[in-house]
Amino acid sequence: MTLARTILGADFQNPILLAAGTAAFGRELDGVMELDRLGGIVTKAVSLEPRSGNAPPRVAEFRGGMLNSIGLANPGVVGVLEVELPWLARNLQRARVLLNVVGFEWGEYARVIERLDSSAVITAYELNLSCPNTAHGGIEFGAEPESVAQIVAQCRKVTKRPIAVKLSPVLPDIAGMAIVARDAGADAVTVVNTLPGYLERGGTPLLGNGNGGVSGPVLLPVGVLATRRIRERAPDFTIIGVGGITRAADVAQYLRAGASLVAIGTAALADPRLPFRLLEELEETHG
Repeated sequence: MTLARTILGADFQNPILLAAGTAAFGRELDGVMELDRLGGIVTKAVSLEPRSGNAPPRVAEFRGGMLNSIGLANPGVVGVLEVELPWLARNLQRARVLLNVVGFEWGEYARVIERLDSSAVITAYELNLSCPNTAHGGIEFGAEPESVAQIVAQCRKVTKRPIAVKLSPVLPDIAGMAIVARDAGADAVTVVNTLPGYLERGGTPLLGNGNGGVSGPVLLPVGVLATRRIRERAPDFTIIGVGGITRAADVAQYLRAGASLVAIGTAALADPRLPFRLLEELEETHG
């Protein structure tokens, strides 16, 4: 059994991706890991305008993983188009690039994609729908079927590239929302994003922003269950599994649950060479 697969209209040499937000735009990891051995990289979220992010501290570790509140810091579409995407095009020959997109009003997602769609290095887009909708009282886009359907439909109009929708694990019916995204034109779903969390010490929040997103090993059973539930209700829909992967056995769990690709995040921050060790174990297992 080969690890190579054709997903989202592209050939992936293996199912291992680096999750959004943990590998920046790849350039920061140059010389640390051989990115081109991976199946692909999901970039940091890209917004229309540059964002400096939240106040520090932005990361706090705890026994089950990590709490973070980066605040979607990124150089904006101009910086990504002029600096980050050309670097990826020069340095990646085999690894695929999935570009994570963020917006704060419905139309912003499509506008980001319109600005970047001329870049040939992009294989697919991943829509981060766990962001607060500033036009509708701060409710996350991914919490409402109408906003999910509208955003996906708008993005579908401006690109022929595949679209994946990244969903929050706190949704009461994550499989149902995945189907909403599929019916609106999405080609895949990424599950799961971080859980909301808060930690303090002596009454002082550990993060400058107060609350943040929980990631790391604690997310493994959450992500695997979400994958299983979506696969049961949408047998032919492409699923990217993410959350809590630290071992090759975790990758195998996601694949058995129905994921076609898996993304490693927090564990790769702690040990940038971990994805390659997991890949070597999978290659040995699969011959």
